[in-house]
Amino acid sequence: MTRPFADHFQSVARQYADNRPTYPAELFAWLAGQCAGHELAWDVGTGSGQAARDLARHFAQVLASDASAEQIAQAPAQPGIAFRLAPAEASGLPERSVDLISVAQALHWFDLDAFYAEARRVLKPGGLIAAWTYGILHLDGDALDGPVQHFYHQVVGPYWPAERRHVESGYRDLPFPFPRLAAPAFAMQADWTLEQLQGYLRSWSATARYRQAHGSDPVTALAAELAPRWGDPANRRRIRWPLALLCGRAD
Repeated sequence: MTRPFADHFQSVARQYADNRPTYPAELFAWLAGQCAGHELAWDVGTGSGQAARDLARHFAQVLASDASAEQIAQAPAQPGIAFRLAPAEASGLPERSVDLISVAQALHWFDLDAFYAEARRVLKPGGLIAAWTYGILHLDGDALDGPVQHFYHQVVGPYWPAERRHVESGYRDLPFPFPRLAAPAFAMQADWTLEQLQGYLRSWSATARYRQAHGSDPVTALAAELAPRWGDPANRRRIRWPLALLCGRAD
């Protein structure tokens, strides 16, 4: 029996779709290069399709599934991508049909035993499974980064779901029962305005839970603190995230 699905992003699905960072193009090119076939990729826990859109450049068809109806509703239609409301452990795909399974920033939410059983069922022999996560963002300079770190750890820190610890540890403590494939290091970065940064912070599940508990938006106070240090609100500041990747092949 699988555990019940907890939708931590139901109330911030729109913000998630609009404000989440993109993944490096080099990651998807490398993943595609490790696959013998490029007919079908399954993007599990797709959210609103952030990774699926890049996968569609390398695979003839992408199935992008998520257990959150609100997230799927925010996913923009794109040729080559079929969005499906489905839990990670029940894709609805035929056996041995998938060249690549990707899990972007979602593995820590899954019932892992059930998901891994489904992954083994649908992967082609030698097919690839890859899961990655990005942790807390960092801005250049303590004047900006310090308040953001305080916001993450102290302000909304008590409102993170317990599974967040796996993101912070780079998935080191999650089981991954597939023969590992060594992968190069990949980095995530973006150049954002202060408004874009606020949108991203409002897409956090912890921020949503803070708002529900207090009836106020904690990002407003942080933005007021950052504004005089940021300068012109249109200025773009470099944002970086650590990226951790687990990659393996079907047994």
